[in-house]
Amino acid sequence: MYISAESLDDLLLKVYERLLKVRKKVLPRKGSNAELQGVLLRIGDPRMRFSRTEIKSTLVSCLGELVWYLSGSNELAFIQYYIERYGQYSDDGTTIHGAYGPRMFSDEGTSQFSKVRDLLKQHSDTRKAVIQIFDASDTEQEFKDVPCTCTLQFMARYGRLHLFVNMRSNDAYRGLPHDVFAFTMIQEIMARSLGLELGTYKHAVASLHLYDDCRESAEQFIREAFQEKIPMPPMPKADPFLSIPVVLDYERRIRQGERVPVRSIPIDPYWADLIRILRFHSYAKRGRSRDANSTVVRYMHSNVYDAYFRKVQAKAQAKEEDLPQKELFPPVLSEASDEVPSR
Repeated sequence: MYISAESLDDLLLKVYERLLKVRKKVLPRKGSNAELQGVLLRIGDPRMRFSRTEIKSTLVSCLGELVWYLSGSNELAFIQYYIERYGQYSDDGTTIHGAYGPRMFSDEGTSQFSKVRDLLKQHSDTRKAVIQIFDASDTEQEFKDVPCTCTLQFMARYGRLHLFVNMRSNDAYRGLPHDVFAFTMIQEIMARSLGLELGTYKHAVASLHLYDDCRESAEQFIREAFQEKIPMPPMPKADPFLSIPVVLDYERRIRQGERVPVRSIPIDPYWADLIRILRFHSYAKRGRSRDANSTVVRYMHSNVYDAYFRKVQAKAQAKEEDLPQKELFPPVLSEASDEVPSR
């Protein structure tokens, strides 16, 4: 089965419509679901990588998962800051066995990403530019989490870098939007590292499924219907690894509750905006998204993310109607002295 669309939202709409028509169910370990087998998904514009719908406002959790990958970390506390449910997938309460970061970005210069980048630099037409995620050792014992992704294959053709992702299994509602976001960002990072333009994105899945407890949410997504097709800005043409270490440093400091002014950040505005989104999230986690207008949002370089900010602030406003204001919005401190409570 082949499903193609220009944007993530259009792709999800087609996927959910087909999965909701499936009547036969399968019952694997994680619960009853409707399944499509052997599906190839295509996104024509990989920069239209995050959902603009009300129900799937996943920008920050997608971005959080991406920086977790780029850091090479398998720490549970790191990713739980963005996605709480990861706790159910830890075997030891501290790490995630199936974390993608150590498998892709373990060490600069020796990581799979670095080796593939070097291979493409040496021979641009190679068909060996493959990052392996799922490993034979993942089947040697029972783990709570093993990678759903088998491989990422990069193919440089005629000045563009295409990405082909192979999945053994994919949760269409919870997992697919996050995978598309992270992998197309990694695709663009690789492309910029090689001086290439962004190509198409293809995503092959053996088992693409919709769990029973997500059916109602998928139906609501369909009811929202048309969404504006607004891509993320193009990534700067400079080597991304001049800026990514700065992003990771700011992210760590924000997540750990340090005072991080974001008015002026010494990297390209594209990357600085991603840091500001993470800073906004730190306010939202403390019920202070309204305060972030003056300390974060006003300094954004791009307006592409405005819809996300409005959604978060609308939710905060709805809560404010039910709770005393002092419980949602503690007194505002200047950004330079802003104390973030420990988690």
